[in-house]
Amino acid sequence: MPLRFLTAGESHGPSLTAILEGIPAGLPLPASVIDLELARRQKGYGSGGRMKIERDTVQILSGVMAGETTGAPIAMLVQNADHAKWKGKPIEPMTAPRPGHADLTGAVKYGYRDLRPALERASARETAMRVAAGAVCKHLLAQFGIRIGGYVLSIGTVQAELGDMPYIERFQRAEESEVRCPDPRSAQAMRDEIEKAIHGKNTLGGVLEIVALDVPVGLGSFVQWDKRLEARLAMAVMSVQAIKGVEVGDAFDNARRLGTQAHDPINLRPSTFDLQRLTNRAGGTEGGISNGQPIVIRAAMKPIATTLLPQPTVDLATQTESLTRYERSDFCPVPRAVPILEAMVAFVLADALLEKLGGDSMSEIMPRFETLRKATLDDLPMDNSPHVFWE
Repeated sequence: MPLRFLTAGESHGPSLTAILEGIPAGLPLPASVIDLELARRQKGYGSGGRMKIERDTVQILSGVMAGETTGAPIAMLVQNADHAKWKGKPIEPMTAPRPGHADLTGAVKYGYRDLRPALERASARETAMRVAAGAVCKHLLAQFGIRIGGYVLSIGTVQAELGDMPYIERFQRAEESEVRCPDPRSAQAMRDEIEKAIHGKNTLGGVLEIVALDVPVGLGSFVQWDKRLEARLAMAVMSVQAIKGVEVGDAFDNARRLGTQAHDPINLRPSTFDLQRLTNRAGGTEGGISNGQPIVIRAAMKPIATTLLPQPTVDLATQTESLTRYERSDFCPVPRAVPILEAMVAFVLADALLEKLGGDSMSEIMPRFETLRKATLDDLPMDNSPHVFWE
């Protein structure tokens, strides 16, 4: 069964929900695994006032019994503490769409007579449930030694200098930083940039990097367009609010290189004679399939559309040019986006792994994982003789 999830709920509605289907039976799953990721999502310098109100924790409503998954759909719920301020109260009409938001496009598509329904569902508040579903997927992947982490590469014009810092160290240092940047000097400069944006009543975007370690060779496929692993990853990452660009490995730098400089030479590891790569310009995939190298995804996040500084728009009710009105939001959502993108990458990789392994329970799947072919000479016997492929 393919892994899939759905979310439901509005930003200021009573609660948010998610249903995650396809997780095998027998996975130990305490709620604390999910709550840890939900707490990470709420941390980050530049967040707005909403994060001072919400203290997200999950209720697991189905699919887990006696602390283990049953193979049934996992239903999860997170309450909206801010709902109490909205319940039963008249809401002032919203008729002036914000440039860059779903206000106008949503009204055109669905025929809304007020812009708020678009705001409520398009809001990044929905990502709490993506993180909940992704937390389960991260936990599943961890059983196979696969680890996913992320960090901020840039905010505004400030670029981190990470050099050859190992990925595990990057993950750890990022969690110690309030802007989720592993480089302390750059982190302080990023914080200063956010301060300037706050004082200027503006918003900031940036670039994030998500990395998956110890992913086995062979996830994904080239046989159909929608099976390619990097395509699935790109779609998942691009689906997150305010993400406008995705790069796998050194994609944009590679576009400026010669072919002999853009790829990752294959050679033999001394003594073992296993195949190895000394570079990872491809970002962990070749031909739509994982190649055993770290999977590296970079995402460009635009400055979010809601600004304290008014922007030109048109009031649809009065049919006159107007200025936007402020709706509470983050000033810089980039640090908080790290666990959201991790969640989406985890979902895709968990789906691809289960697709590769098959099986309905952990007791079936774990032994199959141990027998996966690797990029070694022993696992790649060649006939070394002519073949007639078509008669």
